[in-house]
Amino acid sequence: MSILEYKSVSKSFGAGDRREDILADINLAIEPGEFVALVGFSGSGKTTLINLAAGLEKPTDGEVLFKGAKITEPDPARALVFQSYSLMPWLTVNGNVRLAVDATFPRASAKEREERVAKYVSMVGLGHATDRRPAELSGGMRQRVSVARALAMDPELLLLDEPLSALDALTRSKLQDEFADICAREKKTIVLITNDVDEAVLLADRIIPLNPGPRATLGPEFIVNLPKPRDRAALNHSEEFKRLRADITKYLMEVGIEAKAAADSGRTLPDVTPLHSLPGAYRKAAVPASPREDRYLQFSQLKKVYPTPKGPLTVLEDFNLTLQKGEFITLIGHSGCGKSTALTMAAGLNEISGGAIVLDGKHVAGADPERAVVFQAPSLFPWLTAKENVAIGVDRVYPKATQAERQEVVEYYLERVGLADAMDKPASDLSNGMQQRVGIARAFALSPKLLLLDEPFGMLDSLTRWELQEVLMEVWSRTKVTAICVTHDVDEAILLADRCVMMTNGPNATIGNIMDVKLPRPRTRKELLEHEDYYEYREELLEFLEAYEGGARPKAGKWRKEAA
Repeated sequence: MSILEYKSVSKSFGAGDRREDILADINLAIEPGEFVALVGFSGSGKTTLINLAAGLEKPTDGEVLFKGAKITEPDPARALVFQSYSLMPWLTVNGNVRLAVDATFPRASAKEREERVAKYVSMVGLGHATDRRPAELSGGMRQRVSVARALAMDPELLLLDEPLSALDALTRSKLQDEFADICAREKKTIVLITNDVDEAVLLADRIIPLNPGPRATLGPEFIVNLPKPRDRAALNHSEEFKRLRADITKYLMEVGIEAKAAADSGRTLPDVTPLHSLPGAYRKAAVPASPREDRYLQFSQLKKVYPTPKGPLTVLEDFNLTLQKGEFITLIGHSGCGKSTALTMAAGLNEISGGAIVLDGKHVAGADPERAVVFQAPSLFPWLTAKENVAIGVDRVYPKATQAERQEVVEYYLERVGLADAMDKPASDLSNGMQQRVGIARAFALSPKLLLLDEPFGMLDSLTRWELQEVLMEVWSRTKVTAICVTHDVDEAILLADRCVMMTNGPNATIGNIMDVKLPRPRTRKELLEHEDYYEYREELLEFLEAYEGGARPKAGKWRKEAA
């Protein structure tokens, strides 16, 4: 008998003209001891699907069965771990776990309950933090408490609703490994909701896509024939892993991601010149303009020192890098390695402590529209429309253009990022992904000499990130603007870059290695996964990050190549 079964399940909210159909005709059976990952896009109904199994929602049509009985309400036998931590802020780690244990095992002795709490708090690696409250814990530690609380209830079915999506890449990978270890020991039946294909392949026995809604349906299942436990580094050499990853990615992109940012309306850019390219404009260079495009942007002995109560802290030092005009560089490394510091100094938003940055023959000093920045958060004016948010910069940068020409520039780039039908919507009415599209359009519309991207997709789910990476590549291929992108994502670093610049750990962080990415352009994720050299590039980045994991500082050698 299946432990969990969906039989012709449909789910809608509202009624009449306000009725919203979320799921349609869902049929799925999950066997005892199985680990199933449901992969889908934001808004496709993944959380609704998991809430039905938890008993938090009831189907509009059909039924959801647990061990053959219809689910009508929540039950400790089906434990749920949410994306948000949902901890009691006034209780300690032990107190939060004990709350669930006391409710689930009221007849157990006090000693038995304490032993159960201690067992699962220790299992998730928080034995040293039992008396801390949630405010004193990192995001990863809080999610560990949530997992310990769920496991301590001894559920037969563990439901995981994107439990790691709010965490940074390094913390997420560590917790994925811990999940795999705990799953192997506890032998639970697990349903994981995720938008991360690699996470699903690392953990699951079966992967099932949830097609985009409304009226979302299940796609074809993918069986994961990879031995457990699965090692992330070893998977990079597995042909089965590569095939499975490529097949799932291809399916998801075909059903939910546009191959192009927008249909070409025939709109063209007017022949207008930005302020920073006008004759004589901004010519306060301390060095003569370089006629050589192979040294268009130069970081020379760059250094950043911050004052602290304990004395000066050198975050970045001896950072030397030269970019050609039109080159796309990605900066990758662990948190605190100075990636964003280097970027904000190039933007003129962070004072340079030592060395210099020279762009097109001019020393960088202060912010300037010739250097456009896209941050992790879009930073839009919520009361202005998408068009008005982009126009603010355009009106300043094209002083000699007519109003009609400036409007053409705005609309051209909004179309390029797929917002042709949303130009006149207020930013407050746009999703996070759509807001970031506006930020990208605004940056390109400035016709900058240098485009700086500081983890522009870091706040987005994996599948939305894929889509916007495609958008960015499509627009960049038209402009060939010199660009630097800070990222934690290995696949993103390879997809975007001509060279990947790897940063050592801070303090005193510097360039540890530079990898040339000699993959043909234009690039798409599907083509990347099929290229014979892709996994070699991936392995080099993964090995570098592993060498510096946990704040490690390897000696000069393999990972401290000259970065000229």
